[in-house]
Amino acid sequence: MVENFRNILVFALPVLFAITLHEAAHAYAARRLGDNTAYAQGRMTLNPLVHIDLFGTIIIPIVLYLTSGFVFGYAKPVPVQFGNLRNPKRDMAWVALAGPAANLLMAFLWVVFGMLLVAFGIDEEFPNKMARAGLVTNLLIFAFNLFPLPPLDGGRVLTSMLPNRIAFKFARIEPYGFFILLALLYFNLLAFWVQPVMWLGAQAVELITTPLAWLLS
Repeated sequence: MVENFRNILVFALPVLFAITLHEAAHAYAARRLGDNTAYAQGRMTLNPLVHIDLFGTIIIPIVLYLTSGFVFGYAKPVPVQFGNLRNPKRDMAWVALAGPAANLLMAFLWVVFGMLLVAFGIDEEFPNKMARAGLVTNLLIFAFNLFPLPPLDGGRVLTSMLPNRIAFKFARIEPYGFFILLALLYFNLLAFWVQPVMWLGAQAVELITTPLAWLLS
């Protein structure tokens, strides 16, 4: 029980930061591209309390970890009025991509944090575990959200790329997207997407951090 509690603490900060930056990035991109809805509601902030969803941010990650060792969570979705964007069909993709891009950035920062711990000879277990948890958590959220199914970010991107007629029909899947995801998770089919996309994200992070690794070695 004590070990489970310690591990929950290891993941708590990375998960909180990951979902907070993800949602704030959506809000920032939307404002830059013409929609101030999220900004007006105070969602363009790094204050995690604004983005926390009791069920998705706290209960689900803890229950998942205790029952399966798998950690995942989500925050309150940022409200975006796509009609307010300067070019709605194109810009919805940029707003959607801002979230996963923020997670890839945070994965990079957690790797840098881990490198600095090693460089300064800090070998305490807790911060080193947290650095690894930060990398895995952000890569997981990055990959999961890019899955091409509404209402996930990947679904928004695909909608923006499809011809208008097909995009309209595809977007109508959104009310059923959550249930489709549950089915994919139950049958472990989502792993065929998540694992390779996580690997690609990890390769990108490794490529970017390699020069710093050389400097610190």
